[in-house]
Amino acid sequence: MMSKIKFMRSDLIDEAKEVVQHRTEKEKDTLHETPGIKMKEDRNGRVHITHIDVDESGAESIGKKKGTYITLTVPTLTVEDAQGFQELNQQLISSLKDIHQALMLTDQSKILVIGLGNRTITPDAIGPVAIDRFHEAIFSSPIEFGQVVYYAPGVTGQTGLETGEFVRAISERVKPDLIIVIDALAARNQDRLCKSLQITNTGIHPGSGVGNSRNEISFESLGVPVTAIGVPMVVDAPVLVVEAIETVFKVISSQIGETTKPSSALSVGPWLRSTDEPINVDAIKPIFGEWTAWSSEELHALLDEVLPPRHQQLFVTPKESDAWVIMHADLIQTGILNWLQDDVFGSISP
Repeated sequence: MMSKIKFMRSDLIDEAKEVVQHRTEKEKDTLHETPGIKMKEDRNGRVHITHIDVDESGAESIGKKKGTYITLTVPTLTVEDAQGFQELNQQLISSLKDIHQALMLTDQSKILVIGLGNRTITPDAIGPVAIDRFHEAIFSSPIEFGQVVYYAPGVTGQTGLETGEFVRAISERVKPDLIIVIDALAARNQDRLCKSLQITNTGIHPGSGVGNSRNEISFESLGVPVTAIGVPMVVDAPVLVVEAIETVFKVISSQIGETTKPSSALSVGPWLRSTDEPINVDAIKPIFGEWTAWSSEELHALLDEVLPPRHQQLFVTPKESDAWVIMHADLIQTGILNWLQDDVFGSISP
């Protein structure tokens, strides 16, 4: 049908094709058995943890850089969910300790924290807002954080300078032992929006999530270990169209299945829609035709072909994105400083 499947943009390794198939297609070999990839899934309270190590051969097969990726997700998280953010914070601290263990950082180590993004565009403002929170927290803390340098360089459209070059200049001046980059990410599933954190030691391409990739910020480009912490804040608009189509298929399929049951005659209230059941293609095929059997990727490819470019370039963010940005900026700032205090600078006296 389609000669080439074009997947929607995503910065999350959890949404890489192989990971999605690992979770949804039981007949396929699991990702645990894929050469070059070691995957561990766990849960701590409400936090779902995916830990993936990728080597050179795995990088080629999965389309992601060699390194470690840790994804933390609280599926039911809301902006008012203080407990959920607290659990996510504790797991972030633990993950930062885990991913930096091999660096052997000490209280003499210099840490450069960079907040990427455009503070004038709400869903892209997590990095700059986190840096603001760093300034407030460090100056009010009894702990000495003199080895931490933090900065929000802005975006190329504001400064006229490539963000990667800006970070390189700061790095050459500061000579850090570690660079931590905070940025907003793009997701391919709306259920991931604002409910996940990804920590990786592979660095980052500023703007890659929205198709505007700039110079890479990584160990390869700077000669300094780079840890990227990101939160998915936007999703491609066509993704929502595909999800709406699939939801319609599921609801109608479920309704047809329910009305054919003898028990439906006993119903005294409105029928409760369900989108959890698999689609009964045979039931809805007479209504919608052959495309009921198309996969999500095939529907994505169709939209790539038929939608005007201006529609393909649209992104969607939650209406509470301003609150999400503040909550995640606070979460990341608190997690990093608590990790530094407990694991790196703990021996420094006030």
